[in-house]
Amino acid sequence: MTIYIDSPTWPGHGRMWSHLVSDASYEELHAFAEALGCPRRAFDRDHYDLPSARYETAVAAGAREVGSKELLRRLTEAGLRRPKRRGPQAEGTRQSEQPSPCRS
Repeated sequence: MTIYIDSPTWPGHGRMWSHLVSDASYEELHAFAEALGCPRRAFDRDHYDLPSARYETAVAAGAREVGSKELLRRLTEAGLRRPKRRGPQAEGTRQSEQPSPCRS
């Protein structure tokens, strides 16, 4: 049971972001994120969006640094991947929401 984090290379809302995932359960992921001070609203389907300012804190707390492809592979192999819905129903679902940062 491990928490994984990719490098903060994902732009959005004027910041760079990482993804935080678990290879065991969402409960493990939520507990880890809560210990970091991340609000539950930063959870997006199967991962937490973590701003670059919180990257080192997550690693110091035990998150294992991996590349984005490795992170996705671990998440998928664990059966925890929840892909975005495609099509008309999915349009506009996240774009209108405010950013959901893990506070820095």
